[in-house]
Amino acid sequence: MIDIAHPIMGVEEEEAVRRVLASGKLAQGTNVAAFEQCFAELCHVREAIAVSSGTSALLLALLAHDIGPGDEVITSAFSFTATANAILLVGAIPVFVDIDPETYTIDPIQVRAAITRRTKVIMPVHLYGHLSDMQQLQIIAQEHSLTIIEDAAQAHGATMHGCLAGSFGTGCFSFYATKNITTGGEGGMITTNDTTIAEKARLLRNHGQVSRYNQVDLGYNMRMTEIQGAIGIAQVKKLEDLTQRRIANAHYLSEQLQDAVQTPVTRPGYRHVYHQYTIRITRMDRNQCAIKLRDCGIETTVHYPLPIYRQPFYRRTTSLYRIFTSEKRKRQKDGDLPGHLPVTEQATQQVLSLPVHPALSPEDLAKIAREVLALCK
Repeated sequence: MIDIAHPIMGVEEEEAVRRVLASGKLAQGTNVAAFEQCFAELCHVREAIAVSSGTSALLLALLAHDIGPGDEVITSAFSFTATANAILLVGAIPVFVDIDPETYTIDPIQVRAAITRRTKVIMPVHLYGHLSDMQQLQIIAQEHSLTIIEDAAQAHGATMHGCLAGSFGTGCFSFYATKNITTGGEGGMITTNDTTIAEKARLLRNHGQVSRYNQVDLGYNMRMTEIQGAIGIAQVKKLEDLTQRRIANAHYLSEQLQDAVQTPVTRPGYRHVYHQYTIRITRMDRNQCAIKLRDCGIETTVHYPLPIYRQPFYRRTTSLYRIFTSEKRKRQKDGDLPGHLPVTEQATQQVLSLPVHPALSPEDLAKIAREVLALCK
C-alpha cells in the first residue's frame, strides 16, 4: 500500500531522543527553548511558544488575545473541527464563511460581509499548504481593528510574496504525526511579533505560573516535552529539503493529471508546501474512485467529507455558531440548518487527497498517476 502520509524520521531524531533520555530531564526545558528559537527564525517572527498540540496553540492564542463569551471569530467550515472547537472552548462564536473554489481558503469578500459589532478575530485556515489571501485579510482586519489568528497547522514554510505563514498575525502550527514536520506524534507552536501575547501564552500553557509555585492566572498544562523539542529541532533542519521534495512530487502529479482532474492551484507569488495534494473528482463518484484506488494499493483521504457545521455535535448545537450566507434559509435533505455554504458543500463532495509525501519513490508516483488517469480520464 502506498500510504497517504509517512513521517520522515532518521538517526538525527533518534540521537536527539537518546540524549534527552540520558540527561534525565524530560519536562519542558532547554530543548524546547531551542526549538522555539529556531522555529521563530524559520517564520521570521520575534516569538515562538511551544505547546502540546495544534489545538492547544489555537486555544491559547485566542485566550492570549482576550477572546471570550459573546465575541465572534470568522473562520472556515472546510477544516478539521479543531479550528472551530478552540473558538467554542473559549466561549466565543464561530462564524463560518465560504471558501475560494480553487485554493479552498477563506473568501475575503465573505469575510468582509460577515463582520458585525461583535467580531473580534479573523481566523483563516491555510488549507493543504496554500496560504489564504493574507493581503486582503490584513486590509480588512486593519479597517475594522480585528485580530488575525492564523490556523497554519498545514502550512509550515508556506509563503505569500516572501512572507511566511505565521508572520501575518498570531500563527498557530501543529506538529501532529502527519504534518510536514512532526515532534513525535503531537505538538504545536504559537508565533507572534507581540511580546505581550507571547508572555500571556507562556503563562497560560503552564498553569498560569510566572515561576514555579507562583500562580498569577488560571492556566492549563499545555507544555511541550523535552523529547518533542529535541525531535522538533532535528525536523526543522530538514524542513526545506522535505518541502522541496513535496513540491517536486506535486508538480509531477499535476503534469500527469491536469487533463483528467482539477489539480491543486498555486496563486502567483505564493509558495504551496503541499501538506496535502488534493484533486477534485468530477467525472465519476469521488468515493468510488477512492475505493478503486485503495484496491490498487493507493491510500487516499478526503479532507474533509463534512463541513464543520454538519458534524453531529454542531448539528445538535446550532445556537453556538453562525453560518454566514447571502442565501435564504433552506431545508436540507438531512435536516434544517441555518443556511449553508455552497462552495464548501461542493468541495466536500469532490475533493480527494493523494499521496505526496517525501518518502514516495518515482515508481510510487508513476503508479499513482497511472491509476488515477485510468479511472478519471
